[in-house]
Amino acid sequence: MQQYEIGSLVRVTKVLTHGEERSAFVIEGEVLRMGQQKTGSWYAHSKDKKLWLDRVEIKKADGEIVVVNLDGGTVVEVVGE
Repeated sequence: MQQYEIGSLVRVTKVLTHGEERSAFVIEGEVLRMGQQKTGSWYAHSKDKKLWLDRVEIKKADGEIVVVNLDGGTVVEVVGE
């Protein structure tokens, strides 16, 4: 997972696929935190027996905090410094 500096302005594009349909969602804001975080799901043979996901936490211009799971359908671009 590529790391972005806390405070960087980024644009995250998340593509969701359902059957033949694809929907893209774009979120822009300031990086508050990123890294692996464990979920509540049980997963054998992993750290703490939990499922860990790559996530980025973003603060949008209106103050809303959004947590995005990063996967193969996610693109993160730096849009400003």
